[in-house]
Amino acid sequence: MRLAGKIPMLLGVLAAAGVAGCSDEARQSIGLGYKAPDEFAVVTRAPLALPPDYNLRPPAPGARRPQETEIRDEVRQTLVRSATAGAAPAGNASPGESALLQRAGAGRADPGIRSKVDAESAALAESATGFVDKIVFWREPERPGEVVDARKEAQRLRSNQALGKPPASGSTPTIERRESGFLQGLFN
Repeated sequence: MRLAGKIPMLLGVLAAAGVAGCSDEARQSIGLGYKAPDEFAVVTRAPLALPPDYNLRPPAPGARRPQETEIRDEVRQTLVRSATAGAAPAGNASPGESALLQRAGAGRADPGIRSKVDAESAALAESATGFVDKIVFWREPERPGEVVDARKEAQRLRSNQALGKPPASGSTPTIERRESGFLQGLFN
């Protein structure tokens, strides 16, 4: 009877020891871990503003506030305030922004750079074979071209010489390759 009263306490101690040995991910999944906030994801909220017509409408659930903008859009607007891409900075740019754009060469951008980069990337992708390709395609690829049957070619040249014909007359006998099976050559 005394043992029956200690079983729940023993199970509690074993459970606590099991949770203590868990990884951080397991602790966080059951709510015991601490996750610090990402300091780079914290942004300031736009100040509340009252609309000028005072016709307040209830916000849609989950919708973004109209005065909030994406950080990416704000950075893009700050760095490049020109009407067209690659143009000189507009007159409303600050001297620092103008200097940054001038130093970065925003006015000298090559209009065909995308096609050049795509062509170079395609050439690199064709020439580079990865580790997985080497494992999957473990055999050397067959060389293109035809393989001449040496015995039949020698016989053709001898018969041409005996008949007084030039060596280039007649067709060159070749070895026809047959399609290799899926497992052919695997155990050779």
